[in-house]
Amino acid sequence: MLVLITYDVNTETSAGKARLRKVAKQCVNYGRRVQNSVFECILDHAQCILLKALLSDIIDENVDSLRFYYLGNSYKTKVESIGVERGTAVDDVLIM
Repeated sequence: MLVLITYDVNTETSAGKARLRKVAKQCVNYGRRVQNSVFECILDHAQCILLKALLSDIIDENVDSLRFYYLGNSYKTKVESIGVERGTAVDDVLIM
């Protein structure tokens, strides 16, 4: 399923800046960045639970926030983009 993950991490302190880098790094491991704090991730149920737990452990719930939007498996009819696309589509084949 496609999961859209957005986050807002308070970066007023050096600890906040470190949390921001950690959150972004985990999201990059599971999907593609489509905007600064927005990632599209193709996940199965187990991966979704794991990623949510990893991100929850990183953030400070008193000053940071995470949002998960579950777009399901038929997401291609639910996503519209205008302007420059960042990187390859999350479900495209990547040959290295």
